Amino acid sequence: MTGPPLPLIEDYLREAGFWHVAMISRGCKLDPKLISALIERWRLETHTFYLPCGECTITLEDVHLQLGLLVDGDAVTGSVHSADWGAVCYELLGAIPDNINGGRIEMGWLRDTFPEPDDNSIELEKIQYARAYILQIIGGYMMPDLSRNLVHLRWLLKLVDFRAAGEFIWGSTVLATLYREMCRATRWNKAKIGGCLSLLQSWARWNHSASYARLLTCLEDIWLLLEQRSEAQFQWIPYEDPTIRVVIPDEYLQNPNALHVKVPLVNFAIVEMHQSDRVLRQFGFQQPIPVAPEVLDDHHEIDLRQLHTDWPRF
Repeated sequence: MTGPPLPLIEDYLREAGFWHVAMISRGCKLDPKLISALIERWRLETHTFYLPCGECTITLEDVHLQLGLLVDGDAVTGSVHSADWGAVCYELLGAIPDNINGGRIEMGWLRDTFPEPDDNSIELEKIQYARAYILQIIGGYMMPDLSRNLVHLRWLLKLVDFRAAGEFIWGSTVLATLYREMCRATRWNKAKIGGCLSLLQSWARWNHSASYARLLTCLEDIWLLLEQRSEAQFQWIPYEDPTIRVVIPDEYLQNPNALHVKVPLVNFAIVEMHQSDRVLRQFGFQQPIPVAPEVLDDHHEIDLRQLHTDWPRF
C-alpha cells in the first residue's frame, strides 16, 4: 500500500476487521533467500518446517497476533460462480473495469479508479473506496497470487456489508492460502510462490531473532544457520517476550485457546490442516511424539476451476 488508510474510512475498516492489517501492510521488503531456504524445509504432509530443533510452523497465533485478523468465526467460502462480474463491480464499486479475466481485475485499476475521498465525499463514495482499499490489501498483501497485480472479485462478494465481513475468519483464510502456496512451491517450483510472504518472513525472524544481528547475504549462510539452530536457541514462544507482548493489543489475547486448535483451514476451494498438535512447544506446552499426519493429497488437487461446486457443503 502506498500510504496509511484515511481516517475517513477507519470505521469501515474496523468494522470489517481490516484496520490493523491496513496499518502494517506497507514497507515490508521480502528476502527471497530466506524464503527459499524455508521452503526447502517445508513438509507438505505435516505443514511444518523440519529443523534440527524439531518441527515448527506458522500458526493461527502468528496470524492473529501479527496481522490482527480474526481466526474464530465463519469460514470464508461459498459459490464463486457469477454470470456477470461486471454487474457485481458496478453494484459494489460503482465502476466496471475494461478487463475482467476469469473474475480477476487489475489492482492498478483499483488505484487509478478510486481517488482518496475527502470531507465533501458522499457516504456511498467512501464505502466504495473502502471496498477498493480492502481489495488491494487482500490482493497485494494478505493473499497475493503469482501475478502480484490481480485480485479475484470473489472477495468483493464478502464486502457487501462491512459488519458481516467482520464475522469472517480472514486470518484462517490467509493461513490456508499460505500453506497451499508453500505446498505448491515444494512440489513444483520453489521460485514461484504467492501468499502472505511477509508473514512467513516475520515469523522466521521472530523465532530466529538472535540470528539477525547481522545481515545474511548468502543463501548458504541461511541454510547453515537453520541447520545449526539448537532447541535452546530457537524462540519457541516469542510472544511471551515483554518487549513484544506490550505492543500486542489486549483484545487479541482474550481467547488464547482458539489459537492452537487442530482444525481444517478453509478458503473456498482450499482445505489445509492446522496441525498444531505437532508444534505444541510454540504454545508453551510439552511436545509428545506426534501422531501420523492427516492425508490431504486429494484436497491439494482441488481448485476454483470447479466453479459450480457448493463449497460449504463440499
